[in-house]
Amino acid sequence: MLTTHYVPGTPNWLDLGAPDIDDAVAFYGAVFGWTFQSAGPDSGGYGFFQLDGKTVGAVGPLMEEGARSAWTVYFQTPDADATLKSVEQAGGAVRVPPMDVFTAGRLAAFTDSTGADFAVWQPGDVQGLETVMEPNSLCWTELYTTDAAAAKGFYRSVFSWSHQDMPMGGDMIYSVVSAPGGGKADDTGHGGIMQLGKEHLEAGSTSEWHPYFGVTDCDATFAAATGQGATALIPPVDAPGVGRLAMVKDPAGAPFALIKGDPTLG
Repeated sequence: MLTTHYVPGTPNWLDLGAPDIDDAVAFYGAVFGWTFQSAGPDSGGYGFFQLDGKTVGAVGPLMEEGARSAWTVYFQTPDADATLKSVEQAGGAVRVPPMDVFTAGRLAAFTDSTGADFAVWQPGDVQGLETVMEPNSLCWTELYTTDAAAAKGFYRSVFSWSHQDMPMGGDMIYSVVSAPGGGKADDTGHGGIMQLGKEHLEAGSTSEWHPYFGVTDCDATFAAATGQGATALIPPVDAPGVGRLAMVKDPAGAPFALIKGDPTLG
């Protein structure tokens, strides 16, 4: 499970690249009750999504040419420059080389060997998100990938992740990933890796990370999101042993998932 006691390799930040910040703030405010706090006049429009005064994510303008709206998952690193070398050695690519963000910390953005974008955050004054595993906050991260075996090898090399494979019926395997730090993967897992099916590959689906936000009522939150203009990807469905989940694309096209199931979420 996620925690704000961040250790290397665990998700510690999350932000949304949006074509219109005001529209994104209005949508997520209506769906999750988030408010927006600007990072300041020198931030280029970047700011923080907050819930009860604590940061649960961030949003900023699209910075890369041809970029599409998407959530970016950041993983903790004690040394962004060393992580860059590990990414390159594992067959990944550098999108944004390590750079300081004032005194808050140091970031870098990469693409893994299967084509999924992700980033790292080396904490300075800002350790990471202030709230996770609460209703309307991040509670899981998930990678849909064109090559699950390659993805597991990549992240094992870069972050020393371990994984626990869980059969899902047929040929489907869901791999729960865990950063070093003790315990079994099913106790300390912070995300999952799942192979895209043949039909998705034939349709041109590409590798991507997306966040899960915990909710107290999956159906009601799904209805709120679609009522605000989101597109349904997976309508609410019961996942045995997990809970009730759904997935949507926000009005600008950024996918995210909802889940009601963890005991901490009510």
